[in-house]
Amino acid sequence: MRAVVQVASTAHVEVEGQITGQLDSPGLVILLGVTHEDDQAIARKVAEKIWQLRIMEDETSAAGVNAPLLVISQFTLYGSVRKGRRPSWSNAAPGPISEPLYEYFVEHLRELGASVQTGVFGAMMNVSLTNTGPFTMIVDSADLP
Repeated sequence: MRAVVQVASTAHVEVEGQITGQLDSPGLVILLGVTHEDDQAIARKVAEKIWQLRIMEDETSAAGVNAPLLVISQFTLYGSVRKGRRPSWSNAAPGPISEPLYEYFVEHLRELGASVQTGVFGAMMNVSLTNTGPFTMIVDSADLP
């Protein structure tokens, strides 16, 4: 599982002109990609790591300041440009595998106490945000103990 985590003062995601999720106050935008080896244990580990990361203002965590989260599915995080000019998506898990794990990730964050809004899985989305800092981190389950 791979996540791009951005601290944002504002953010929203639109599908077909309708806002489906937004940050009501400063928080985190999480773009989440799922690969073939991922499971619920990995989703829990990544969710807990992000929720506790001390990347908010004054080195606090989203959990510490109860910051809202906007989670958006992003299969392209597993794109490969190793060969040729056209990216390969073979490392990204297909929808029937990745959608339940994406939903589980979101639900686990809510169980941890997070206020979470989302995009629409598999939809063409327009994401707008004001990145604060700018501060962007990549959290990869392959790097976690």
